Amino acid sequence: MARPAFLEIPRPKTFLYLMSLRTGTELITTTVLINKISGLYGILALLTGQHLSPLQLSMYIYSILAVLLTLYLMPHIRAQSPLQCLALAWFYAIDSAINAAYTAAFGVAWFLVLATHPDDTGKKAPGGSTIDEHSGFTSPKYNVSHVDIVAAPAAGLSQDAAAVGSGPGTHAPAGLGNAVFQSGSIASITIISALWALRLYFVLVMLAYARAVLRQHIAQNSHTYPTASDAELAENPFAEGKEEGQGWQGRLGRLMVRVGKKYWLGKDEDQTWVQAMGGRFNRKSNAPAVDPAGVFERERRRRSGTGPPPPLQIPKFGGQGVSPQ
Repeated sequence: MARPAFLEIPRPKTFLYLMSLRTGTELITTTVLINKISGLYGILALLTGQHLSPLQLSMYIYSILAVLLTLYLMPHIRAQSPLQCLALAWFYAIDSAINAAYTAAFGVAWFLVLATHPDDTGKKAPGGSTIDEHSGFTSPKYNVSHVDIVAAPAAGLSQDAAAVGSGPGTHAPAGLGNAVFQSGSIASITIISALWALRLYFVLVMLAYARAVLRQHIAQNSHTYPTASDAELAENPFAEGKEEGQGWQGRLGRLMVRVGKKYWLGKDEDQTWVQAMGGRFNRKSNAPAVDPAGVFERERRRRSGTGPPPPLQIPKFGGQGVSPQ
């Protein structure tokens, strides 16, 4: 039974309708490098004596590892290596989920700090101390409504001036709703949501390019007609017994293809995948597939030299020893 269309993963064929998927994948991978390079500056901050929370330190260490992995996988985009392109697509999807978790954690802590009344010293939101230390305005040293400048005469022609705060400040009503529905907060949430919608599209582009590379590899290197219980699936290039299925790389490839198997190996609705594969899909029944014996037999005879004799060469009229009748 076919799944509804809205449950299918979208499969972009171009990047922003302007560039190819390969160009889009290279641009997206470059943005990953630019984004993750900030982890190096975070580690350098430790050398200057900057205090980092465990959450910040884990994010910086992860960013450095992500840069190294991206630098290793990026050259394989042009080489169209199926295993490496699959790994790059899966890494980008997992990295997006990790970044979403970090962003959500920071956003919740931020709004909880804004919702906390400055006089409620006993209430402290998770991560509030770090936010107070780096922002400043969430926990001011002096809380006043306005400041008066008081000048007093001093010796000579100079004067002494002092800033005097008048009365306690008037605070905005505390509460999570008031913190979230401020004009500045709504604008920030809108921008972040738009950026994450774009990030989701980037994930689809990365997956679509890896899918195209994998299917092109299957079309160029598949010479058998396998049978299996799965219907209308191309043969797995990382299956055991194949060249790409050897060792840890084969196990990694089988693991990546197993998740969303129909997306990677299934046919398209327009049947273009069936036509490109020449019918190399698994049959619904367990009956063995029939090979085109005639084609293989003629090729065998041609290579062994036992084929039919070449056609008789008839010399053209006007040649030596031949005259037209």
